[in-house]
Amino acid sequence: MNIKPGIEVASLSDLGCQRDNNEDAFLYWEPTSDADFARKGRLAVIADGMGGYEGGQEASRLAVETVREVYDQDFRGDPQTTLQEAFAIAHGRIQDFAEKHPGFLGMGTTCTALVVLGRRLYVAHVGDSRLYRVRGPQISRLTRDHSYVGRLVESGIVRSEDAEKHPQRHILTAALGAGTEVSADSADPEVDLEDGDTLVLCTDGLWGVVSEDEIVKAVREEKSVQESCRELVRLALERGGPDNITVQVLRITPE
Repeated sequence: MNIKPGIEVASLSDLGCQRDNNEDAFLYWEPTSDADFARKGRLAVIADGMGGYEGGQEASRLAVETVREVYDQDFRGDPQTTLQEAFAIAHGRIQDFAEKHPGFLGMGTTCTALVVLGRRLYVAHVGDSRLYRVRGPQISRLTRDHSYVGRLVESGIVRSEDAEKHPQRHILTAALGAGTEVSADSADPEVDLEDGDTLVLCTDGLWGVVSEDEIVKAVREEKSVQESCRELVRLALERGGPDNITVQVLRITPE
């Protein structure tokens, strides 16, 4: 697709070394008309499905496609409001699909979506896929993990540096398609972007084996975003690639 000036974007997904099926999904989308682009900005979404051989794949696909569809066709005038509604609709569609296809009961997915509108960042998030912002040598995680271990970290029972090696780190406490209702997190506080900022969306197949310091090194400005994606996936594969690995790198550039 033709990407409008102001951003560089690359994405890469890999099966990993221990899985038979890739249950991750992702997309990057911009409106084609300048008028819509001025209102809606740019959308990126990543999802990590769960629920059996095909259930997770279907759940993640439904999530990213629904978020894009709702954001495109039912925009409410405000990116954050529209993202929240898109997540709620995706949650319902995944549950409806599972009810109509009994073999898919238990399917669900993480989902992290961002909108860049001008220099303002909007985020909606459920699960344990992550969004980072890298600014110079500094990295900030803009999402919190909806997981059992994430709760332990927030309560002070487990140290954050120990969480990513915890044997129960993959147990989610929230996912699209799971439970009666879902409420997506937003970025708090709201985030303003600067030229040179790099946004990294990734599933736990990446962040579970690649450190934040390594992410910073991989997305340095002298590297293209394509090179950054390849380096991050390579690092995850070198560590055994225990899960599907998906990453999107978005670098803010002068418009």
